[in-house]
Amino acid sequence: MNAALPIGFVARQSGCTVPTIRYYEEIGLLSAAVRSEGGQRNYDESAVRRLTFIRRCRDFGFSIDQVRELVGLVDEPQRPCTEVRDIASGHLAKVRTKLAELQVLEAELCGFVASCNAACAGGAVVDCTIFEDLASPNDRVRIVTSEPCCGASTKRAEGATQ
Repeated sequence: MNAALPIGFVARQSGCTVPTIRYYEEIGLLSAAVRSEGGQRNYDESAVRRLTFIRRCRDFGFSIDQVRELVGLVDEPQRPCTEVRDIASGHLAKVRTKLAELQVLEAELCGFVASCNAACAGGAVVDCTIFEDLASPNDRVRIVTSEPCCGASTKRAEGATQ
């Protein structure tokens, strides 16, 4: 070990919290720290680098299991990089699926807001079309002709399926 870096310093340098560092150590993503005579954890620069790597993986939405695989690959540098690519590619496919789902959700919510603006905004909450839209099956929509919401077209036909 080339430097005895306390956990607080490592946390600040890596962007992780102290409890997160302890957790990563507990689940084996990070090697156990060397302890001082007083029992405090001390790390070296490689721990900061690994924690930064793990945090960035988590920032990109990789699961703990995926991070475990990636950390394992970092520890075996002779393995082919296609293994890393395959993990990232699989995650990208999941992100794209989630993005498509969020775009559908955005369009629906924009329709709710546009419907309210066109039909009832300023009236009593009991008459709000958003309540009706949320209580209706998602295959029943009504015609909305108003300014587009969020850049999406809000003109929809009665009875259209989404």
